[in-house]
Amino acid sequence: MKDQSLSAVLICGAGAAGLTLAIDLARRGVPFRLIDKLDRPFAGSRGKGIQPRSQEVFEDLGVLDRLVAAGGVYPPPRTYNDDGSYTDTPFEIEPPTPAEPYHIPLMLPQFLTERLLRERLAELGGRVEFGCELVGLEQDEDGVVARLVSRAGEEMIQVPYLVAADGGRSFIRNALGIDFPGKTLGVRAMVADVDLVGLNRDAWHQFHAGDMRRLMSVCPLAGTDLFQIQAAISPEGEVDLSIDALNAMVSERSGRVDIHVQSVSWASAYSMSARLADRYRVRRIFLIGDAAHVHPPTGGQGLNTSVQDAYNLGWKLAAVLGGAPDRLLDTYEQERRPVAQEMLGLSTRLLEAQKRGSMRRGREVHQLDIGYPESALTFEPSSRPGILLAGDRAPDAPLRGAAGCPRRLFDLFAGAHWSLIGYETTREIVAPRSNLHIHHVGAGHELSDDGGHLRDAYDLAPGEWVLVRPDGYVGAIFRSDEAVALESYLGEVGLVCRPNRHG
Repeated sequence: MKDQSLSAVLICGAGAAGLTLAIDLARRGVPFRLIDKLDRPFAGSRGKGIQPRSQEVFEDLGVLDRLVAAGGVYPPPRTYNDDGSYTDTPFEIEPPTPAEPYHIPLMLPQFLTERLLRERLAELGGRVEFGCELVGLEQDEDGVVARLVSRAGEEMIQVPYLVAADGGRSFIRNALGIDFPGKTLGVRAMVADVDLVGLNRDAWHQFHAGDMRRLMSVCPLAGTDLFQIQAAISPEGEVDLSIDALNAMVSERSGRVDIHVQSVSWASAYSMSARLADRYRVRRIFLIGDAAHVHPPTGGQGLNTSVQDAYNLGWKLAAVLGGAPDRLLDTYEQERRPVAQEMLGLSTRLLEAQKRGSMRRGREVHQLDIGYPESALTFEPSSRPGILLAGDRAPDAPLRGAAGCPRRLFDLFAGAHWSLIGYETTREIVAPRSNLHIHHVGAGHELSDDGGHLRDAYDLAPGEWVLVRPDGYVGAIFRSDEAVALESYLGEVGLVCRPNRHG
């Protein structure tokens, strides 16, 4: 990372998606540059929800405990009636299970999430170059030539790959001429982070639920002393986000005179839309995050989908830079674009429900059921029934090590490698190799499934093997007599067994 002239990847945009990608590349030893045209870090709350699947991602990246310590849970919605009375509606939360250790969405303002990600990146030797903007680009068979402008002047650099994490108005997407079809949703809103008195912090205060002309919510921001105000506003005209204007709106919509905004740390107005880029890849350039998809904020899907875009792309870039076939990078769009398409539909449906006054959120927003069943990387050499199939998210499971200490599957998966788990196997199926960790579960092996949790979650028969990708999805499930097929699969993703030259 320190010799920027040798960067393999240029990441434009240091929001949650760009930072996630940078962390993933840094831990893999891939040199990169991460730039952002802003002079300083983003200061607003905007994306404040971290869903259970993203919590699993952040656990792997080594930052989850810090995020949880800095944030908190969502308070229950409190819906006010015209007479001042109210109703509290507790969130329906499924308890965690051995297979799904995180079931509670975490609230953390985006500026705190990004601060902690920057700190993690610094530990890995990386940093953000603020005040550095991409203003021109060209690409050929050898790489991308990028023209950058910063306070130090102008420079031209060449990198093998460029990643656009530069937001919904992406310069890179527009420069490539990628269509961004979709629609505006007829809703304009404002959001503001404020210091406020008159409301307690044990509820998510909702006024005029179901009335999109006067809807206002005031939510305490976990990890801060601030509240976030969200409100529908007129579809046209100038928007006044001053303290006086916010106080006037709060008074009018709440019908109360005891609630006062004392200061505003960040505020923004925006029109909601749902758009999806036609392409995620143009040769050596990739779109992630809001550069690839924009959507209404309902359901807390945006930041999470963006983080998982980066998590999907990072290991593939590293693998191809390390010698894997270039076609591996085609699976990024193949896998992630359908996920974004479904997410846009979900966010839009939740927006329509909110217009009717419903704030109910269930498992559908947790992103634990996302999978890649149609991916070219999903392989099952023989058809098998089962509750878990290739392409599904790989569940967690508690195990016991032969030395007596408890272990977790997620602990085994953590890191930049693939994992191959043999269940009650009697022989090896492939030889050890770089970037592949092989584990054996069963009597007489290194790990024991005492509670049967691995058996229950993976539905493996004795002698079967499950291959788990670096991003925590099942790549393939094999029988012990299918070693040739497994070896072929590993070759396709660059996990080739190289002979030892030293004997």
